[in-house]
Amino acid sequence: MWLSMIGPLVDLIAYLAAAALGLSAETSQCASFAAALMLAYLPEAFVRHRAAPKRGWLMRAVAMSALIFFLRSGLFALLAWSWSWPGALAEIGTALVTAVLIRTGQRIAPGGSRLGSGEGWTSMAVALVVVAFALRVLYGAQVELLPEEAYYWSYARHLDYGYLDHPPLVAWLIAAGRWLFGDGEFGVRVGAMACAVVAALFMYRLTRSLFGAAAGLAGLVLLQTLPYFFVTGLLMTPDAPLFAAWAGALCFLERALIGGRARAWWGAGLCLGAGLLAKYTIALLAASTLLFMLIDRPSRAWFRRLEPYGAALLAAAIFTPVVVWNAQHHWASFLFQTTRRLADHPQFALPKLIGSMIALLTPTGFVAAAALLGRRAATEPDPAPGEARGWRWLQLSTLAPLGVYALFSLRHEVKLDWTGAAWLGAVPLLAVGAVRALPSGALGARIQAAWGPTVMILLLIYGAGLYHFAIGIPGLGYGSHAELVPVGWRQLGRQIARIAARGEGGEEPLVVGMDRYAIASELAYYAPDRAQGLASTSSGHLFGQVGLMYEQWFPPASLRGRRLLLVAWHAGELDTPEITAHVERCGPIEEGMLTRRGERVRPYYYRFADYRGP
Repeated sequence: MWLSMIGPLVDLIAYLAAAALGLSAETSQCASFAAALMLAYLPEAFVRHRAAPKRGWLMRAVAMSALIFFLRSGLFALLAWSWSWPGALAEIGTALVTAVLIRTGQRIAPGGSRLGSGEGWTSMAVALVVVAFALRVLYGAQVELLPEEAYYWSYARHLDYGYLDHPPLVAWLIAAGRWLFGDGEFGVRVGAMACAVVAALFMYRLTRSLFGAAAGLAGLVLLQTLPYFFVTGLLMTPDAPLFAAWAGALCFLERALIGGRARAWWGAGLCLGAGLLAKYTIALLAASTLLFMLIDRPSRAWFRRLEPYGAALLAAAIFTPVVVWNAQHHWASFLFQTTRRLADHPQFALPKLIGSMIALLTPTGFVAAAALLGRRAATEPDPAPGEARGWRWLQLSTLAPLGVYALFSLRHEVKLDWTGAAWLGAVPLLAVGAVRALPSGALGARIQAAWGPTVMILLLIYGAGLYHFAIGIPGLGYGSHAELVPVGWRQLGRQIARIAARGEGGEEPLVVGMDRYAIASELAYYAPDRAQGLASTSSGHLFGQVGLMYEQWFPPASLRGRRLLLVAWHAGELDTPEITAHVERCGPIEEGMLTRRGERVRPYYYRFADYRGP
């Protein structure tokens, strides 16, 4: 025990020594953690677990040490870089937190890897949930916004009760986060983190109500660690409020349909209405509910009650602002999400849809879901009536929306996140399959054995990925499409602002990102003056491209004669017939370079032009 007690002191001394040798603050904190780990924490853990099998002990120790490293690195970066603490003071706080994490991890290390069983399982489940949430909070305040998030931030700076490509709830949540926590990344994303907490509470209550406390806890772990749910609880997109609303609707509908509680219909109506303000796809859950009421004999009695109709009216009333906005804008959003998608070039996308499901659930989750959703029997040889009906309700609430997406994919393109919310209905089934002997046979045993390693590997992947985006792993790049990752945008915003300031004639140019919305939204958010950046940044719709809401915010006809600064990722995008047809004259194409800690991220290109208009 005394070795772990001197761990913080070793940590601090090693940091000061590394800093005195001229190493950077981040390198110094990495070196200090390694020193404390080798000289104090691992020897103490070896003494504590010397009677345990060395292979199992070593694997758990390595995994736990890696997770703690990612957590402490996020904390150190937050203190030293975001909050501007002196390096030594940030290291003291980080070293003390590290000691607490190490000590806690040693006490709650499970006796096995199966979810729902083993010594210390409850404590470990709580720890896994806390780690997932801590990773979101620590790195969500530092990792740069994705282009989609920056675009929805632009929504929030043009507050309305409807938008072309999505309902307004994502904008309202970002506006609330900015008001409470400022305009930084955390203020933008805090709404997503809050939605994840709300969804977790609803899903825990639903799973525990149907299948017991052990399954409820396992479901909570899966909800915090499976890829779709982890990412949705971090990134501020329309999926975040949809996630919470769908979970709430499932919980209240289960209480109404399975539990027979009439008042639960009002909660269901409230959640369905909120979901419609987030994303139209929650209508698939309403359709699933209607289908279940038709085929489930006890549920048909609700057709003779007023509560379901009242819930539908409540949802419609909440959705009214979106209907009004569409009526005032020629039904633009409804047409965008229906006829526009149906008019796309026909293509067979079912393999892509299946691949997206595997990515959202992991192979373990996908195989488990396929096995459990295909079971006609309930969870026990002689289950309680409510549990058997609840099983069928969750199956239908998952399979019906998935069936719609599968049919659509036979002729149309699909997106990665489309099926995400629909998998919420499968989470309680995955949980009960993880803690009980289901499905039977060798497959069930292998799935149960795979869940523990899957959860740990996922957390390590999240920690490493967030660390790389926020801090950077030396020698590891960002892929061939670096424009899609949250790296380099802050630097690009500063560089483009300097380039715009030296423009000819003293006129502030309109910065035009030559794509749909990504460059424009990121440059607006990461401009030194965000209000000015928002007013002076537009998209490629000025040259005939699709610009979504930028087409309304910056009508091309109103910009005739304006000086432009065109920005693109490829030089060829700045020398096209469309540009020539819309401008009076163009300057030369010039190249800029984005770097990170001396390493190249990717080049970009820009040129000045005078806009002639459409």
